[in-house]
Amino acid sequence: MAVRHEVRLSGSGGQGMQLAGIILAEAAILEGKNAVQTQSYGPEARGGASRSEVIISEAAIDYPKVTQPQVMLALTQESYNKYRHDLAPDALLVVDESIEVSDDLPTGTQVISVPILRSATETLQRPIVANIMALGVLVGSSAIVERESLEKAVLNRVPRGTEDLNRQALAIGFQLAANGS
Repeated sequence: MAVRHEVRLSGSGGQGMQLAGIILAEAAILEGKNAVQTQSYGPEARGGASRSEVIISEAAIDYPKVTQPQVMLALTQESYNKYRHDLAPDALLVVDESIEVSDDLPTGTQVISVPILRSATETLQRPIVANIMALGVLVGSSAIVERESLEKAVLNRVPRGTEDLNRQALAIGFQLAANGS
């Protein structure tokens, strides 16, 4: 049976979860895998909970919606509360350290809580790269795509002139994953 990953990336509108989903899907495609990305956000452009979902599969993807994510990222309490309801058993849940994780998660859920938002703000003085840092944590913790593919996809998508900053954010994300798992 072909390997299939359902991934949900969530945060607040304006935190770049849609771009993060596009980058993750592109990294999978660079590896010759199939990928689809969908997104959802509230009527408020910034501030409300938003999500981006990615399915990565070695086989054809017949249904483009995530039904039971095996991997979830949450950068805000609101997005965690809103989008955690259908996690798969044995899921990987990556959260910012500010999030209070509930006790009612599915059996076998692995929780990795790391300072994504604080690291982006304090270490790089650029909260805007928290999404790239979060991708580093997610891939560093799950290996759903190769690190090199993710870096190439990041560099393909970030604004010209920000490549070094985004490389640094990605490297910090990988380090947070190594320290947090």
